[in-house]
Amino acid sequence: MGEQTIIRFERVTKQYDNDPPVLANVSFEIERGKFYTLLGPSGCGKTTILRMIAGFAEPTEGSIYLNDKLINRVPANERQVNTVFQDYALFPHLNVFENVAFGLRIKKMNKKDIQEKVTQALSFVNLEGYGEREISEMSGGQRQRVAIARAIVNEPEVLLLDEPLSALDLKLRTEMQYILREMQQRLGITFIFVTHDQEEALAMSDEIFVMNKGKIEQSGTPNDIYDEPINRFVADFIGESNIVPGRMIADYQVEFNGRQFECVDGGLRPNEPIEIVIRPEDLEITSVAEGKLRVKVDTQLFRGVHYEISCYDDSGQEWLVHSTKKAELGSEIGLHFDPEAIHVMRFGETEEEFDRRLEAYEEVEQHVR
Repeated sequence: MGEQTIIRFERVTKQYDNDPPVLANVSFEIERGKFYTLLGPSGCGKTTILRMIAGFAEPTEGSIYLNDKLINRVPANERQVNTVFQDYALFPHLNVFENVAFGLRIKKMNKKDIQEKVTQALSFVNLEGYGEREISEMSGGQRQRVAIARAIVNEPEVLLLDEPLSALDLKLRTEMQYILREMQQRLGITFIFVTHDQEEALAMSDEIFVMNKGKIEQSGTPNDIYDEPINRFVADFIGESNIVPGRMIADYQVEFNGRQFECVDGGLRPNEPIEIVIRPEDLEITSVAEGKLRVKVDTQLFRGVHYEISCYDDSGQEWLVHSTKKAELGSEIGLHFDPEAIHVMRFGETEEEFDRRLEAYEEVEQHVR
């Protein structure tokens, strides 16, 4: 375990009775002072991971470490971890100050220190002067910030956030994303955030764990996850994608739609079946003569900053395009894309296999150079 590692899961499985495992042999490390997001659909195991870190659930198999100490059976109140829940779990009979001070009073801290720490915590969440307000008088966004203040006032090493923005409207949700990210950077606390919203994860995180069916499909920075999805699930879940079957002719050369195209990927076997990913924003509308693909416009929606255009080629393959240009319904257009826009995925490849292939390919590249 590295010096910067604060949490480590080693082959952790969680299973209830004879049901399929909620988590299946999961291993990962969390570094100190970063913003992590567990991203995935409902039932994928992300909240289970949060509950096991917090001490609300124990693994069926495997080990969990906090600061290099095994914590499988350490009670929740003895861990330097606090949780912000989806419903905030505030006390309606206490005002804002007393909600934030609750944990400090349980610890029997003196009155002066409580006043100082609560005031500081409310300042961190931009709620100075709100101490005497009743919870019923607070908006949804303000209640969420009270819940965060109550969590950080205890100075945890890790702050766990279980879909805390899901009940907010879009504008307030976006505002809270900025506040949470800025707060994490100011405090330097490790944040572990659970969401099923991929835009939220991309906007806020230092690192994302994409989860599916009790396993981590891929982990990496938002750019890594978006630009280099490891398989169809990740490509589909993170943003919108055009995914088509193809063949790796050779390094830097792929075939799909009956034509060969240059790309920037390699390291696979010649003529190996692959899947091609091209993001909608990487497709440029041009004339039929100048396009690499010839398609017919089927539908078009205005999304504010771009048009979302659905097209079909002669084989019946749908192509989704995000463009600032408007297209005429029923017209034939060309689609242009650069070699860098083509991402190659091997069928059913795991993250470990992807990492090994990429490492081997980079070694070959260095030798050639």
